[in-house]
Amino acid sequence: MDVDPILLSRLQFAFTIAFHILFPTLTIGLACFLALVEGLWLKTRDTRWRDLYRFWVKLFALSFGMGVVTGIPMSFQFGTNFSPFSTATGNVIGPLLGYEVLTAFFLEASFLGIMLFGWKRVGPGLHFFATLMVAFGTTLSAFWILSANSWMQTPQGHILGADGVFRVDDWWEVIFNPSFPYRLAHMVTASLLTTSFVVAGVSAWQVLKDRHADTARKALKLGIAAAAILAPLQLVIGDFHGLNTLEHQPVKVAAMEGNWKAGPDIPLLLFALPDEAAETNHLEVGIPGGASLILRHSTDGVVPGLTDVPAGDRPPVAIVFFSFRIMVGIGLLMIGMAWLGVLLRRRLPRSYLWGLAGMVPSGFVATLAGWTVTEVGRQPFTVQGLMRTADSVSPELQGPEVMTSLMLFAIVYHMVLAAFLYFAARAVRTGPVPDDRPAPQPALAPTATTTGDA
Repeated sequence: MDVDPILLSRLQFAFTIAFHILFPTLTIGLACFLALVEGLWLKTRDTRWRDLYRFWVKLFALSFGMGVVTGIPMSFQFGTNFSPFSTATGNVIGPLLGYEVLTAFFLEASFLGIMLFGWKRVGPGLHFFATLMVAFGTTLSAFWILSANSWMQTPQGHILGADGVFRVDDWWEVIFNPSFPYRLAHMVTASLLTTSFVVAGVSAWQVLKDRHADTARKALKLGIAAAAILAPLQLVIGDFHGLNTLEHQPVKVAAMEGNWKAGPDIPLLLFALPDEAAETNHLEVGIPGGASLILRHSTDGVVPGLTDVPAGDRPPVAIVFFSFRIMVGIGLLMIGMAWLGVLLRRRLPRSYLWGLAGMVPSGFVATLAGWTVTEVGRQPFTVQGLMRTADSVSPELQGPEVMTSLMLFAIVYHMVLAAFLYFAARAVRTGPVPDDRPAPQPALAPTATTTGDA
């Protein structure tokens, strides 16, 4: 059977990056959560915060290790599967990825050992500083990766030579390209929001199962409170991000909205079945004028259409269309669950706790859906408007070779995922066990131990 090496190379990279992104999403949020929890312990000397730190740092370590293991193969794929892309964009992408290693990864690696193993070996101030540095490092890593990705979406600050090679003209313009601030804010908030629901959901399960419930309740309340703030904030950031995308990538927005003909008073489609061959939608259910109102803040606002460009310059519409609705739908559900938890905070019913436990994967699904919109919506380009995906794949690749490597990736990654889930589940079942061993006492804290609920 003749298989397309271009499609298979795209699928392989999509699989590896989708698998990888789950873990940085969690580590960014967990590192910030751990910094907050340790800060609360230093301030209150409530030992439940210390116990929560020691519990969640185990899951952070597991996730961090998975992120490192699954991230390394992606860089090799630039050379093996996308060598023309590497040749053309190496002057831009290479240094950005190098800065990520030299700054963020080295910073994380320098302080990670103190964070994980220095609890009894260094003073509380130094340990807290190490936790802050790891949290800063994870966010800095996202800074450089998203800068590189955003440049591919909205390229600027370069000169494209006659040889097809991009050369940097202005590093500030390359790094702070038009979509980067919105994309960075959107991704970091998504990580924090995802972690909020992981913390709240796991803690809800521990309360239901009475696994050190008194300590788990503190994390539960903290997770709900954080989600109640972050979920609406993400909606606002997403709106600004969408307006930026409308300005720089209008065809992507047209695919997100499932809109074929440009014009005013375009409905906000809640459901439809896009038909790319007929350039229309079937079974449309929408709100009249809704898309124009959201994108142009007026029902008379003109929304771009997919037919504004030739068919060969359009992304796969159905994938972008449905992925966008999955992301938005989960986001609205998160807002509802978080604010319901705030309203019921004095007495959370078991039904709500079970619902919250079921929300643990929601942030990951929304993140994957959002990245699908971002990456598939840019097609058929790797560098928007300047370099096509078909011209980015290594010409010497054979379909069976890529198929073999894709299958091997799938097998190995699922084995690694099974190991991660096993150890994570075992840690969750154990829960935040109180540690009665003497711990370093912060000099700035009062001597009385807080015993009241958060």
